[in-house]
Amino acid sequence: MAGEKKDTKPPVVQRQTSNQNVAPTAQGVRPANPQQQQGQQQQQQQQQQQQQPGNPTQSRPAQARANQPQYSQADLNRIVLEYLNKKGYHRTESMLRLESSNAPTPPVAPIAPGTTPLANPSEIDAKKEKELKDKLTKNEREIRELRDKQAKIERELRETKDREVRLAKEKDLRDLKDLEEKKKRENDPEIYTIAYSMLRRWVDSSLDLYKPELSRILYPLFIHCFLELISKGFGLQAKQFFDKFKPDHIILHGVEVNKFAGLSLPEHLKENELAMAYRNHKYKILVSKTSLNLLLYFLHENEAVGGAILIRIINQYLDPVISINRPDKIDQEDEANPEEGIPEYVTDTNEVEKFNEQSVKLGKLPLDPEVSKEIEAELKIKDEKIEPINGKTLTDEFQEMTKPETDSPARESLPLPVKDYSDIKRMILEVEDSRSKIKLGAIQASAPSVCMYTFHNTNNDMTCIDFNEDSNLVAAGFQDSYIKLWSLDGKPLKSVLKRDRHRNENTRKLIGHSGPVYSVSFSPDNKFLLSASEDKTVRLWSLDTYTSLVSYKGHNQPIWDVKFSPLGHYFATASHDQTARLWATDHIYPLRIFAGHINDVDCVEFHPNSNYVFTGSSDKTCRMWDVQTGHCVRIFMGHTNPVNCLAVSPDGRWLASAGEDSVVNIWDIGTGRRLKAMKGHGRTSIYSLAFSRDGSVLVSGSADNTVRVWDVKRNTNDAGPEPEAFSLAGGDNTKADGGAVANTADGKPVEKVNKKEIIATSDHMTAYFTKKTPVYKVHFTRRNLCLAAGAFMG
Repeated sequence: MAGEKKDTKPPVVQRQTSNQNVAPTAQGVRPANPQQQQGQQQQQQQQQQQQQPGNPTQSRPAQARANQPQYSQADLNRIVLEYLNKKGYHRTESMLRLESSNAPTPPVAPIAPGTTPLANPSEIDAKKEKELKDKLTKNEREIRELRDKQAKIERELRETKDREVRLAKEKDLRDLKDLEEKKKRENDPEIYTIAYSMLRRWVDSSLDLYKPELSRILYPLFIHCFLELISKGFGLQAKQFFDKFKPDHIILHGVEVNKFAGLSLPEHLKENELAMAYRNHKYKILVSKTSLNLLLYFLHENEAVGGAILIRIINQYLDPVISINRPDKIDQEDEANPEEGIPEYVTDTNEVEKFNEQSVKLGKLPLDPEVSKEIEAELKIKDEKIEPINGKTLTDEFQEMTKPETDSPARESLPLPVKDYSDIKRMILEVEDSRSKIKLGAIQASAPSVCMYTFHNTNNDMTCIDFNEDSNLVAAGFQDSYIKLWSLDGKPLKSVLKRDRHRNENTRKLIGHSGPVYSVSFSPDNKFLLSASEDKTVRLWSLDTYTSLVSYKGHNQPIWDVKFSPLGHYFATASHDQTARLWATDHIYPLRIFAGHINDVDCVEFHPNSNYVFTGSSDKTCRMWDVQTGHCVRIFMGHTNPVNCLAVSPDGRWLASAGEDSVVNIWDIGTGRRLKAMKGHGRTSIYSLAFSRDGSVLVSGSADNTVRVWDVKRNTNDAGPEPEAFSLAGGDNTKADGGAVANTADGKPVEKVNKKEIIATSDHMTAYFTKKTPVYKVHFTRRNLCLAAGAFMG
């Protein structure tokens, strides 16, 4: 074999191409001796003879093939390649290998319902059940291990007689039983809802001094309770917990809350970037030492009902940073601090600030050029007859009132009815009053004169009061479903109707509602009065006939407030149905629905250019709405109780809000930021706010029977010089907080402490006290005289 010469052509290849039956050479081995080779050649000749036509053996080809093994094309190629490699025909082998590799790939059956096996529902259920059993087994295993340890210690206790060892064993046994109880509690999904609800109630009822920072601790605890429920496999309970408490945090942490909303399985916690950040890093929170001690003391007292779980979460996932400031100096409630959160994960804590970056137009609404020309012509005629006041003519005053501003909205943005002669006459009167008004804030703000109207014999039924623009009419709503009008100048309220029985009376009674009247509002032209009632309707009354003209229906709950637009024609309402609505006097259905508050909308106010509406709500926030789109463009957060009243400065830049928390907040409308909080009303509700005509002074009416005056610009960047101190000797003086000052015999002033002395902020200028009359309404006339009104509570 070693010296044998290789053939130029392998005979086996020839046989393989000419004969399908290659079984004899399947091993690829050459015959060992000539006799075997000769036998094989004879066998091949016999096979060729069988294939010739007419051969009798050809009748059994199927039987012969059936007795031989079948090979695929790949098997045949492999056999030949092995043979060529063994014999050294490398070039032939490589060519054959190349050709065989170019063979097309057999087609794969397409994926279709008919060809794809589906999992059996019972298999899926079985898989879930197995996972649940594994989790339960883990919890049960831990409890079983604890019980085994307890049993072991109990045996050792029975056997030991050493007193010291016995005491140590008893302590270990108590610790193990406590640990078992703790494990059982932590594996109960209801305990998280109970614990968080308990803490939330406690924070809501805590003192105003500590409430703001305690409220901010609730958010990380809410998130971690939710994540704990998911990690333990309680997906359904986690969703119920999340949906129940989500509204508390949606405004301040809306972006994060929405990212967490899709989590339901333990596997999600390993895929969600935000969830991983909360589980792997500590949440930094700024808190005063006193507030933290109060919180931990409360949780330790309530360990058995979930306090222990919250303490563990605080220790494991929170990083309290003790602040050196007083609690009320850290942050206000509902304000996100950019220093808080997870440092390793940059969170969008100032989502409200981002929201408040929307563009707004706060300038005056431009007048129609034709109307402007007509008014100017009338004023020039008047100027020729009247001497200028302080060197200023009526034309100068009008030009100053209507000078264009860079951020004024387009005149076409608010469709208004065509102005008639009465409108022009009224605007001329406004210019005259504006020039003659008392200046309250030239360099230093000064207190206005206040005229107080007290209503007697109302039987505690009076609910609301409003003054008209000319300040010669006052209207009040009552629990008995009627409205009453009074003439302030003593003139009779005459009707245009000829057969009027009350022609010479200076009061009128308007009857039409079927429920208590909660708000009234005069139109700027003094021709109409609006009233809102518990009967879910708003009525428009004519002040020419003193009859009801229209009943506007749209709210499905009582209406708390209604306000006419400063430009007339439009009005807005606030309701118990958590919406505010915009209406036009010539449409019986609302033009816009402002939805977004999560509690009652208590009060409503227009911006001076009437392109925006402000709302105050029991959800402790104020909102600013674009009349064009109906969308919210500003959120003002900082109150700790419902907001009762709003006022916008005459230049449209600042907003004042007050309510049940006894604090007057001043906001910059452009940025949405709070400029300052003014305190002085004690702990009583504030009912009404009004800016002076020059915007330098704010007055507030309250349930504490006072009208208080505030310096709007003090403690802001627009503040002027500090007022000079003046002597208190020699007369009756009034302190800012209402305490009276008298003189002793030696001439030194001695302060008499009022029995209800209130510590007020430095921007509180003075207070005007009534005897027993809560102040429902404050209002500035066009000449800067303050009017106030309330019902006597004798």
